[in-house]
Amino acid sequence: MTLTINSREDLTLEAFCRVAWRSEAVELSPTVLEKIETSRRDFLELIDQPDITIYGVNTGYGQRAKERLSREGRQNQATQPTHYRATSWGDPLPQRVVRGIIFSRLANFVDGHSAVSPEVAKAVAAMLANAEQPYVPARGQGGAGEILSLSHLFLELTANTKLAEKDMLSLINGSPAATALIADAALSAKARINVACEVLALAAEAFQVPRGHFAVELETYWNNPHDAWALRNLRELIEGGQDVARRPYQAPVSIRILPRILGQAHLAMTNAETLARQSLLAITDNPVVIPKHERQTNEAVISTGGYHNAQAPAALDAMVAAYANLIVLTGRIAAKLLDAPISLMPQFLGYPEHGSYLGCLPMAIVGYEEEARMLAQPTLLPGSESGGFGQDDVASPIFLAWTKFDRVSALLEQSLASLAPIAMRALTISNRPVPHRLQQLASLVSETFTETSTAVPFGLEVHNLAEEFRDRIYK
Repeated sequence: MTLTINSREDLTLEAFCRVAWRSEAVELSPTVLEKIETSRRDFLELIDQPDITIYGVNTGYGQRAKERLSREGRQNQATQPTHYRATSWGDPLPQRVVRGIIFSRLANFVDGHSAVSPEVAKAVAAMLANAEQPYVPARGQGGAGEILSLSHLFLELTANTKLAEKDMLSLINGSPAATALIADAALSAKARINVACEVLALAAEAFQVPRGHFAVELETYWNNPHDAWALRNLRELIEGGQDVARRPYQAPVSIRILPRILGQAHLAMTNAETLARQSLLAITDNPVVIPKHERQTNEAVISTGGYHNAQAPAALDAMVAAYANLIVLTGRIAAKLLDAPISLMPQFLGYPEHGSYLGCLPMAIVGYEEEARMLAQPTLLPGSESGGFGQDDVASPIFLAWTKFDRVSALLEQSLASLAPIAMRALTISNRPVPHRLQQLASLVSETFTETSTAVPFGLEVHNLAEEFRDRIYK
């Protein structure tokens, strides 16, 4: 399928999902191409005026910004390759994220705010028809904006496409990577929190949690829509479980605060989604061209800090912290289910009479928890005074924040995969039914984590279950 873009308003999170996650191609409509062509014509007339200064067009880059270029000089600068900027290396970004960056790059183009050449805009959109996208590293991004990563992304395009004034800047400036990284994180977080809610509900039901812990009255008492979301989901997920002989007194703190910690994760996810929708529509070019009908002053081109999306790292950090807290809960609940005086079930859930010893699973969660704790540190501004570029004195931390989020997401999935088999054992040995809405999860856990008598490492089975969870999240 092909997504047709008629205006910047078409750059929605749903469209991002279609292009980045579902690998749909993109086509720029005739209306969009006409806007791009008109903006380009106006821009070419503008740069011939002797009294206007446009960074990187009729001036040099970086420390050469004070150097005024002749027409020949600016045309020569426009054709210079960008390979010397593609200096970062390391683990590659997933292909879906690379596609998302390309899609997000179009925001500056479609309404004429970058004044990019129409041929370059069409070449960028055409990249999304390719099955394989360029290598873009997730590490080593210490530049003031996203130039290092975007130079990797558009290296081949710039080598094979005729570039004119400002085209290179239109490709490698701005913050499309930050937009794509927060959008990708928001999409995965929305699916991941549902998986977490199901596994934790299964564990709560295994603990025979008093239904009052998730009571409907708490939705208004706690006065928080995100906690209310968690209460409602937990309550609905355990509906249909055993109603008699439930736990006669309150469960441990780790279970009673489940709705509040899930609510924290839901708030972080919601904020990330809101920011993703805002960022997809944002014009972040530097310098940015202001079309004639939008000018509120006499300035037609202005230099900006649009390439620095400061809210995206903070939103990612909030999700990392929420995930770290959820991992702590999975470990505590797993251990309590195995502890007879607390769980009110057989010690170690019946080992050795009723299956293999599961007590080492919470130990693994401690390892995941500690790594998550190290990752849950604030991502602050890195200073950058490298390369002799006196202007580039602060770096963008977006890749650092996303790398932490990506890692802690996997740790949460591994922790949930470690808790789920313990919850299933508890339900099985106590001969209690699995609530209807959790039966699909229960079947997946039983099929993947088999507890067979053969010497299959439990770690391998947990890994396979975590991969099943990841497939559900990124499907």
